[in-house]
Order: sequence, then C-alpha cells, then structure tokens
Amino acid sequence: MKKPLSLLSLALGLFAMSFITGVHDGYHVGDVARDFKLMNVDKSMKSMADAKDAKGYIIIFTCNHCPFAKAYEDRIIQLHEKYAPQGYPVIAINPNDKDKAPDDSFEKMQERAESKKFPFWYLYDDKQEIAKAYGATRTPHVYLLDEKRVVRYIGAIDDNSEDADMVEEKYLENAIDALHEGKDVEVSFTKAIGCTIKWKS
Repeated sequence: MKKPLSLLSLALGLFAMSFITGVHDGYHVGDVARDFKLMNVDKSMKSMADAKDAKGYIIIFTCNHCPFAKAYEDRIIQLHEKYAPQGYPVIAINPNDKDKAPDDSFEKMQERAESKKFPFWYLYDDKQEIAKAYGATRTPHVYLLDEKRVVRYIGAIDDNSEDADMVEEKYLENAIDALHEGKDVEVSFTKAIGCTIKWKS
C-alpha cells in the first residue's frame, strides 16, 4: 500500500502546486478559444466580436513593468499597424495582479497606452480568468486565432527579445502570413520568453 499512497501524494502535491504557482493548462493549437469581454484603457468593454470584419485575432498577454514586454512594445505596435488593415488586429491583455505589480494597475495601463500611443486595444484581465483559460504564463505570450477563433499559433513573437534588428525568425508574422494565405502554419508553437505572470495569492 505504501507505493500507491506515495504516488497519490505526489499527484495531489503537483495538483496543489499548479494553483500555488499559477500554472494552467489552457488552450492548445487547434482548440477553439471562447470570446471574452474586458475593459479597455478607454473604459469601454471590448470583446473579439467587437473587432468587425476580423479575419483573425492576435492576442498578446503583456504588461507595463516587465522588461521583455517593454522591449516588444514597438514591435507590437508595428504588428498592429501592418496586420490590422489586413483583418488581423492586435488585442493586448494585461493579466497581472496590481498588488504584486503596482505598475500594472489599470491607471498605469492608461498612462502607458497614452504615452506610447497604442493603436490597439489594451485590456485589463483583472480577475485573471482569461489568462488562465488561455494558459498564458509569460508576458509577452502570444495566441494567434483564426476567424472562427481556432488557435493557430502559440508562443513568442520572434527569436530575439533583446534586439529587434537581430531577429532571424519572425514566428508570429510567419504564422499570420500563412493564415492569411490559407496555408498551414509550419511553426505553430514556440516557447514564450518573458516575465512570469503575477498571479493573485
């Protein structure tokens, strides 16, 4: 009986740790993502359904304070400016707990969006329900959805978080281009590189 009990204890321990560390399984490539309704920095409530004539959705979990998120801000702006006219808007979502990351409060989000002139929605996942549903763990963490909200790519924006000029593989852009051309996404999953999401206690 000792062995089954030890295995059970291990399983229960891992299950408990998933809640302590904020690990959530979430969506996989091929899953259909549910829509959501979150507050934008202009205090309006936004959902994917509000993105009229969208052919897909570039969902990016990001934030204010993380150095990785900051390093990608200009690239995210460029992504929206390039692909939104083609029907693929960026929808940025901040999932961080403001008590653990004060710079990621809604008020600070508004300030950041104004100072950087974000052309995309910057939504606040204050209950962290959407980040958990998606399985996001980092900022930034990308989920590319097609018109029917089927997940087509998960992971990093590109292969160089430090220097945009040194990027060799534009994972997200390649995936969007393939989706737009009706082709299969060759690289549909990469490891997201960034700060861990600051989960509520």
